[in-house]
Amino acid sequence: MFDRLNAYRIMWVMVFFDLPTETRAERKAASLFRKNLIKDGFTMFQYSIYVRHCPSKENADVHTKRVKSFLPDTGYVVLFSITDKQFGMMELYNKAKPANRPDTPQQLELF
Repeated sequence: MFDRLNAYRIMWVMVFFDLPTETRAERKAASLFRKNLIKDGFTMFQYSIYVRHCPSKENADVHTKRVKSFLPDTGYVVLFSITDKQFGMMELYNKAKPANRPDTPQQLELF
C-alpha cells in the first residue's frame, strides 16, 4: 500500500518576498499580503519568508494558485515548493548555534 504521508509526497510551500514600504499605500499593500498569507495557513519562518505545510503536491498547487491571486502590484515575490524530505535536511542557525526547526503540523485524516 502506498504511504500517503511519505516524506517525498508531503510538500512545503515557501513564499519569499521583498515589498516596498516607503509610502502609506505600499505599507498597506505589504501588510495585506502578509495577512492574506496567514489567513491561508502560512506561518512566518523569517521576516519576509512564510511557509505552509501541504499533504500533497496537488494541495501545494492549490495554495500556490491562491497566493498568486493576491500578489501585490509592486515588489518581488518568489513561490517555492519543496518536499518534506528536503525541508528536513535544512540546517538552521541562530547566532552561530543550531536552531530548532519549525513544528510540522500534525495531520488528522478521517476516512
